[in-house]
Amino acid sequence: QVQLVESGGGSVRPGGSLRLSCTLSGDDMFSTYIMTWFRQAPGSQRELVASISTFGIIHYGVFVKGRFTISRDSAHKSMYLQMNDLDPADTAVYYCGAARNFGPHSRRHPQYWGQGIQVTVAS
Repeated sequence: QVQLVESGGGSVRPGGSLRLSCTLSGDDMFSTYIMTWFRQAPGSQRELVASISTFGIIHYGVFVKGRFTISRDSAHKSMYLQMNDLDPADTAVYYCGAARNFGPHSRRHPQYWGQGIQVTVAS
């Protein structure tokens, strides 16, 4: 069974930075997955933060505005999200997802999810 575990969340002040990590275990298929970060704030819909494909194709949510960088490391079966210039609007639970690539927009429908990790941006 595929498992995804997030780490690196916490509380930061506006303008601060966090680096989220997601590590996959349970199979040897990491390099075949589109890896994704979603987030969900209280009272809001889940939204795609960023994704990175097998071949390094990257998408960001429109709200990212150059502040975040997604990356992946096949050797460690891990994905990362470097978040800079954080704003209170970034406060949410962040979820790691792994999506099998069935074609366009597969990143929006991961088959596997992490448990989520809290990111809080406040003074």
